[in-house]
Amino acid sequence: MKHLVMGLMITLASGLAAQQPSDTAEAGRLRAEIERRFTDRVQQDLKLTPDQTTKLRASQERFGTRRRALMQQQMEQRRALNGQMEPGVAANSDSVRKLLDGIRAGRAEMVKLEQDEDQEMSGYLNPVQRARYQQMRERLMQRVGEMRRGRAERGMRGPAMRGGGRRRGI
Repeated sequence: MKHLVMGLMITLASGLAAQQPSDTAEAGRLRAEIERRFTDRVQQDLKLTPDQTTKLRASQERFGTRRRALMQQQMEQRRALNGQMEPGVAANSDSVRKLLDGIRAGRAEMVKLEQDEDQEMSGYLNPVQRARYQQMRERLMQRVGEMRRGRAERGMRGPAMRGGGRRRGI
């Protein structure tokens, strides 16, 4: 049963990751479903009281919104940095510096967000519950990342690659 629930969450997460920006309503629905199932699983595994569950959901919503915005910002900055660093194209030093500064600041902000979230959760979860929650969330994020990387790798082997096309730089 545990593997079935995690598999379903990962399947939903992979669908969420594949959404186009114009599909924000569908992406929001999928994200909410993943979060609901994850919270249900956390409630069961950590044996949370109804009060703890309510507080956890409120924390997840509050911190999740900011986390998603930071992750999106980091992704955009990395994409822009990759564009600056294209082989054969002269990178703009000022732009690269600003992007690197932004990426570093975003990482620091993410750490602060996690500290603030953990501090809030310490008011209603005991240390063992908080540690287990963090393990569960990390495992979910790792699985989502694996699925995204797998999909990206499959995308790189598109029709041109399967048909004997050359990759850039080879």
